[in-house]
Amino acid sequence: MSTSKPKAPVLAGLDIGSTKVSFVIGTVNSDGKIEVAGIGTAPNTGIRQGVVVNIEATTESIKKAKEEAELMSGYSVSEVWVGVAGTHISSFDSKGMVAIKNREVTASEIERVIEAAKAVAVPADRTVLHVLPREFKVDGQDGITDPIGMSGIRLEANVHIVTGSQSAVNNTVKCVEKAGLKVAGLVLAPLASANAVISNDERNLGVCVVDMGGGACNALYLVNGSVAHSSTIPVGGQHFTHDVAVGLRTPQFAAEVLKKKYGCAMASMVNENETIEVEGVGGRKSRVIPRKDLADVIEARAEEVLNLIGNDLRMSGVMPMLGSGIVLTGGASQLDGLVEMGEFIFDIPVRRGVPREIGGLTDVVKSGEFAVVVGLLQYALAQRKDLHLHAQQEVNIGESLDGITKKIKDFFGQIF
Repeated sequence: MSTSKPKAPVLAGLDIGSTKVSFVIGTVNSDGKIEVAGIGTAPNTGIRQGVVVNIEATTESIKKAKEEAELMSGYSVSEVWVGVAGTHISSFDSKGMVAIKNREVTASEIERVIEAAKAVAVPADRTVLHVLPREFKVDGQDGITDPIGMSGIRLEANVHIVTGSQSAVNNTVKCVEKAGLKVAGLVLAPLASANAVISNDERNLGVCVVDMGGGACNALYLVNGSVAHSSTIPVGGQHFTHDVAVGLRTPQFAAEVLKKKYGCAMASMVNENETIEVEGVGGRKSRVIPRKDLADVIEARAEEVLNLIGNDLRMSGVMPMLGSGIVLTGGASQLDGLVEMGEFIFDIPVRRGVPREIGGLTDVVKSGEFAVVVGLLQYALAQRKDLHLHAQQEVNIGESLDGITKKIKDFFGQIF
């Protein structure tokens, strides 16, 4: 990401999930908006809970998804922004303080204060993904989001630092590089999906974005416009499918189809007389059952998942600050009746989130499952823009990412 070359109009995002890999290619139009040009998906078995467990399988899936997206868009890409998620992610708050030279805050002070806040003891086996400024203080005056140009003697910053396991990140990068791509940057996946699906009003009022994937749900809490907390709940769409397969005695692939086509999280919303055909296992004949039976199986799991998310909300300690409630996104959030059940369990407003403010193939990506990849494109664009307007705040993140990518490259250099 050197600043000298002109802004590349083609950006790519990659979401490596537990059930599938999504790859999206977008261009930047003259208004600075993202236009989705191509999208590719491929099933993936090489990931558990956001961590690579099979390098070969994951690499193959990335290649397939990339080829599909390149065919659709007609562009070929060499570097990609990658979403990172999973149980190995942890985040914490940190503070930094510096004296202000010449009594006026400039971009270099902001850089220094963020460096100071970053200088906490991060264990050697963890890598810093993001340093997200929460708020600045000038001479004790708090609640400042952009202190540039303010007069004062000392500048303090509260930042939120997101770290991931070094080995998990290295393995993800290895898969991407084996698929013949360069990593332009690593981004916390729920941060990307939050960027894609929520409005500025929600961001400022306080919101919790839950990205419900196949293997896990990733929650991100935004308070006063910045990230306050992130967490992972290790249940996802695969668990629903598995329940259906066991409960209705049907093969996994058939259970997936039933869940998507007829599934509903609230049994009370289903018509009593509706029936569905269920395939048998191992060549047994298929049988017809009430759709309500399917809903009963799914309802139990949905209630469990939502209760786990509810506990996470209470544990996070920021529940009272969530003025605009919860936004559910990701593939598993498309289940019928989930939002209704959520309102009942959380007692705060719940809505589904789909990517917004995008052009191009919007009808293809207007669904929660593509929130991460679309968010990655928007994040990449923001980084690129900031590199041109050189507003320091975001660049730090860009630079720290670059640093990581460089470190990882050196690391691989030593191995091979």
